[in-house]
Amino acid sequence: MNIQSKTSIYGLVLAGGTLLISACNATPAAPAAPAVMATANVTAVAAAQAASTQAPVNKNLPLVKVHKDPNCGCCGGWAEHMQAAGFPVEIHDTGDMASVKERLGIGDGMMSCHTSEIDGYVVEGHVPVAAIQKLLAERPKARGLVLPGMPIGSPGMESPDGYRQAFTVALLAEDGSLSEFSKHE
Repeated sequence: MNIQSKTSIYGLVLAGGTLLISACNATPAAPAAPAVMATANVTAVAAAQAASTQAPVNKNLPLVKVHKDPNCGCCGGWAEHMQAAGFPVEIHDTGDMASVKERLGIGDGMMSCHTSEIDGYVVEGHVPVAAIQKLLAERPKARGLVLPGMPIGSPGMESPDGYRQAFTVALLAEDGSLSEFSKHE
């Protein structure tokens, strides 16, 4: 491979990284639904749900506590994905995501932009609602689900042209090991 080819590949990798960083920091195309808009520290869940145009909250579903950086737009998109499935959503904006991830046992190689707590489980990243529903139905002895990175086409990371990356959601065992939980094409 010649130097010019290496430079071109580096440019594509750099551009791809910039795209992901930009997507995470971008404001959603449409204004966020009131049920996922955060106050300084916590969403006022009851008032927001009353004003929401999203799917009605299913009282049988557990609360989704989303910990995210206040400047991240894709995290709000994922929260809207959960709310559209009927989950009540509460946003916790924090500038210290490292301590949240440490407290919940999300180690290197597992990280994404946001971390959620759902009914005793941790959910890291842009995990599709179907995987979370499966987790809650099966109730495995585990710490939760992990989707490292920010795959294009995952909930909250939709591409305007419909492009999707295949990705695998992992089950985070109590001992910290990961195993395949669900595949998404």
